Amino acid sequence: MKPMVWLVLATLAFGAHAAEEDSTPCDNVETDQQNYDCALFNRTTAERELKASFRERLDGVKEQFGRDSAKVAKATALLNDAQAKWELSREADCKVETFDVKPGKPLETALNNCLAQRSDDRSAYLQDLGPQDQIPEQE
Repeated sequence: MKPMVWLVLATLAFGAHAAEEDSTPCDNVETDQQNYDCALFNRTTAERELKASFRERLDGVKEQFGRDSAKVAKATALLNDAQAKWELSREADCKVETFDVKPGKPLETALNNCLAQRSDDRSAYLQDLGPQDQIPEQE
């Protein structure tokens, strides 16, 4: 009987932990502070997913061109260059989009929302990029 009690308790503890993970600062947003917390959470999550998508794309390059180190190096350099330029563009676009927002929390919230959206868009792009042979080689 004791092993069954432990199994039930472990199941309940896991269920409670899983429920905590499903909860985000974006649940039941009613105040400016909660809105800010949600925007920051979304930005952090989107940027984490963007980094993962970028790593996966680089891994795809290595997998596809693994035997051709010159192509791996060229495709990796192209992706790194494109990502760096995209980051600058994202920052500039979000500054334009939020330039007239009241300073302080409203500005930070709007900026976080913009950066999160742009990061989500870039993640989708990187995931949809497909095989690296679609990246044209520059001469």
